[in-house]
Amino acid sequence: MSAQTAPGAVSATAPRTGPGSPALLEVRDMTVAFGGVTAVNGLSFDAHQGEVLSVIGPNGAGKTSAFNCITGFYKPSAGRVLFDGRDITGKRPAIIAGRGIARTFQNLRLFGELTVLDNVRAGMHVRLRQNALDAVLHTPRYHRSEQHATDEAHRWLDFVRSTGDRAAAVRNLPYGEQRRVEIARALAREPKMLLLDEPAAGLNHGEKDQLLALLRRISDLGTTVVLIEHDMGLVMDVSERIVVLNYGKEIADGTPREIRTNPEVIEAYLGSDDAEAHAEAEHVAHLSDDEIFGEREEGRS
Repeated sequence: MSAQTAPGAVSATAPRTGPGSPALLEVRDMTVAFGGVTAVNGLSFDAHQGEVLSVIGPNGAGKTSAFNCITGFYKPSAGRVLFDGRDITGKRPAIIAGRGIARTFQNLRLFGELTVLDNVRAGMHVRLRQNALDAVLHTPRYHRSEQHATDEAHRWLDFVRSTGDRAAAVRNLPYGEQRRVEIARALAREPKMLLLDEPAAGLNHGEKDQLLALLRRISDLGTTVVLIEHDMGLVMDVSERIVVLNYGKEIADGTPREIRTNPEVIEAYLGSDDAEAHAEAEHVAHLSDDEIFGEREEGRS
């Protein structure tokens, strides 16, 4: 493997990671407008090498639109996106993926008729060392490349703790298992940064616990993780830093402890005015995350 020596292993010479490390992703003054609707409005934030960063906010806050700009599915109306020191603003998704960004989506985007193994192999196209002629003639390089893809697919399915039949069509697996396959496919690219759009959506309590453990294992690889998530318990448990959006703008950026008592964040979720928000902040400082956000988030799902 290239960036990682093996799933779950941390290199002894790995660079410094976390919020104090260099910025891997830099979003600067990003604006996304659709006709008269501004989905993202002057957004700026950084994601650092090896950190777990959550992007949260009420529905319609602009979170997925920002992800789509970072990964090339949308072109921002204004602003810049820098990744690993290079400007990727408006680049095609395939180019951005080749630079080291992988993502998953709110709704599963697996190839339902393909096997579990072939779905993960499909995610490795940016890493395969073969060309069209190799594939047509089945050259030795083609066979080596195909075997390597198979071995790596098994390796990443092991890493995400996939227990389904790898020879079965992926559509026949339970939803939670399909989520793991989707993450394995993204990881098979060996990205520098992994974007996860609501990975806990549709999962039961046990599956969310497994996801939390998986996110920590991914972070241990040195991979930067940026996730959009509505499950505040998971967000508070796994995040090193949280960016909060509302109406397309950043309203807070800080540690989970700072975010959970931030009056602007409480106002965005609970809809109170400024005075009430300050009073609410004092009250919720001693409550659990589910008590702060859970009921409101369920109502917005």
